[in-house]
Amino acid sequence: MKKYIEKYQMIEKGDRVIAGISGGADSVCLFFVLLELRQEIGFSLIAVHINHGLRGADADADEQFVKQLCEQYEIPLEISRVNLELIAAKRKQSLEEAGRNVRREVLARVMVQYAGNRIAMAHHQNDNAETLLWNLVRGTGLQGLGGIRPVNNVWIRPLLCLSRDEIEADLKERGQGYCIDKTNLETTYTRNKLRHQVLPFLQNEVNSAAVRHMNETMEQMRELREFVEQETQRAVGGCVIWAQGSCQIREKNWRELPGYLQKEVIYDCVERISGTRKNLGRVHIETVCELFEQQVGRKRNLPGAVRGVREYGGIRLEKAKAAESDYVREELFSGRKLQVPGVTCLPEKGLTITCRLLENEEGWKQSEIPQKKYTKWFDYDIIKTCLHIRTRESGDQIAIDREGHRQKLKSWFVNEKIPAKERAGVPLIAEGEQIIWIVGYRMSSAYQVSTQTKRILQIEIEPPELMGDDGEEMSELRS
Repeated sequence: MKKYIEKYQMIEKGDRVIAGISGGADSVCLFFVLLELRQEIGFSLIAVHINHGLRGADADADEQFVKQLCEQYEIPLEISRVNLELIAAKRKQSLEEAGRNVRREVLARVMVQYAGNRIAMAHHQNDNAETLLWNLVRGTGLQGLGGIRPVNNVWIRPLLCLSRDEIEADLKERGQGYCIDKTNLETTYTRNKLRHQVLPFLQNEVNSAAVRHMNETMEQMRELREFVEQETQRAVGGCVIWAQGSCQIREKNWRELPGYLQKEVIYDCVERISGTRKNLGRVHIETVCELFEQQVGRKRNLPGAVRGVREYGGIRLEKAKAAESDYVREELFSGRKLQVPGVTCLPEKGLTITCRLLENEEGWKQSEIPQKKYTKWFDYDIIKTCLHIRTRESGDQIAIDREGHRQKLKSWFVNEKIPAKERAGVPLIAEGEQIIWIVGYRMSSAYQVSTQTKRILQIEIEPPELMGDDGEEMSELRS
């Protein structure tokens, strides 16, 4: 641990380290590692515990456990109690996204309060392996292949050199107990399925050192990414002319670059103008590349209110006007055939669609039919052709009642008062021109499960708001 901290210069003499302590095995191990190293290195330690108010008495017990631990070793502790459900509702976020953001906000606030300069998190090698798998199946580039970074500004992760088994073995040797969050044992979320089903299979059936090897590969990917970033900045300096709030990528110099660097230059320029890479994917970069082959004056809208314009001599990237700032997703979202059964990933939309076939051998009760916004059941016996996920097309219809009355999709959007600028980006599950599900809104009455249904198609969509960044565990909401 000490060597790992020194390698990445995580903690130095005189630092003030803020550590998130949930009470789980990972954070308790982090607590003791920092406790032992603080005298040797010469830094001060402040603990933070966040009670999300989700698990009642169990959360209170975790809070008391952390409180007693810090009192025993005379470590200052800041406890923050939040109503996560209320916060998520106000921010219109999932519990997972809201929980991640609240944790970061609380830790950052305590760092300022104590004049700290480091925030320690308890992510370990298994977390990193899950992140790599998660990024791979969703679609990723070099940055995603690098997994969780050991150091990201003030955020440090000293446990990334240890596996979960090593952490538990350390606590066992110390005779030290810890809290167990039962929700982390569930497999409701994709992240937990990777944790409890996929990784154990890889370790037990393929290679017992799978987690270690994956972490070694991610370290190499991070090193490669650093090299690419250096080359990208050199390339940007040679082919991009900057003006206030915009830039021009000069065609002649850009074409001389290797293909991968061409795309990285575009990534870099769009990010600088918009201020973020959020929602910016490979499909958007490809559209800018395609502009080089089109006539002068052609335009493309991009995430972050950025617009690309074909000019003589290159491409201009600039902030779009207010009326043009919404990203026109319809241009960039081509239909995709659903794998039934199976998983269909649309990285350009940040969507993962899981289809399962269920046999209705004993009959289904009405109460068993999912009422979730992004999980629906359909009568598979009615479906005659393959299904696609796509955006609207001319001729689309949806059945609005059991009698089979149909309505044009355009009319349904108007009647439901869906803003015109949002309609182009609404995902649809379709069988030809028949819409079986307007995702996030309603499903077709013609495909609903009945007592006569023999086979049920369950479609579950994991929307963008359930995805995290920087590899933090979205499903882990201890306390």
